[in-house]
Amino acid sequence: MSGPLLELEDVVVRHGAVTAVDGLSLQVDRGEIVGLIGPNGAGKSTTLHAVMGLLRPSSGHIRLQSRSIAGRRPEDIARRGVALVPEGRRIYAELTVDENLRLGLAGRRARGDVAGDLRRLYDLFPVVEEARRRPAGGLSGGQQQQLAIARALIANPDVLLLDEPSLGLAPQMVDAVFETLTAIRDRGIAVLLVEQRAQRTVALANRSHVLSNGRLRLTLEPKDADDTQTMVAAYFA
Repeated sequence: MSGPLLELEDVVVRHGAVTAVDGLSLQVDRGEIVGLIGPNGAGKSTTLHAVMGLLRPSSGHIRLQSRSIAGRRPEDIARRGVALVPEGRRIYAELTVDENLRLGLAGRRARGDVAGDLRRLYDLFPVVEEARRRPAGGLSGGQQQQLAIARALIANPDVLLLDEPSLGLAPQMVDAVFETLTAIRDRGIAVLLVEQRAQRTVALANRSHVLSNGRLRLTLEPKDADDTQTMVAAYFA
């Protein structure tokens, strides 16, 4: 099918009387990272939740490979090839690392070569293999974030949604997460990334959309990463 892998067109999401996302249009194709940046309450996480089916848009269209997914159940959207890494990681501390990882198999469309996919994930996240029999609660925050991303990837998605993956991490682990995102993009996966680290996101992503009060205010490319004046102006538009 022609067209982008993931497309949002004039999407509106309301929380009661409050419009959280207001007429948002964007698209993400294979092997692209598209960033969503902006102040708290701008509608970034709401956008991810609408794509994942956790929130129902009031109007507009959300398409995956040109087919509408707006209003579908999250499990249906997962099985169509979308995976979400939520803010806060949502790791089950009492389960082992391996048990947490295998929970991601529930969203897999076909069993396929699970062993091969695990091997590739271990190459990408060595700590997941090294600590596979340990309780996940014993991992550091950065290690838990790597596990959360690996758990999403074991579903073999076409689209990966990430909500603040660097939140609360030490600088060294932030570097590791951003390096991992580059490797994921290189595998041909489409990534929609919500991040608080605006400058790093702009430098990494193919393009980054600045949201403010639910509206897209500005689109930036990697060459704009050092243009802090424009970025700050967009945040407060």
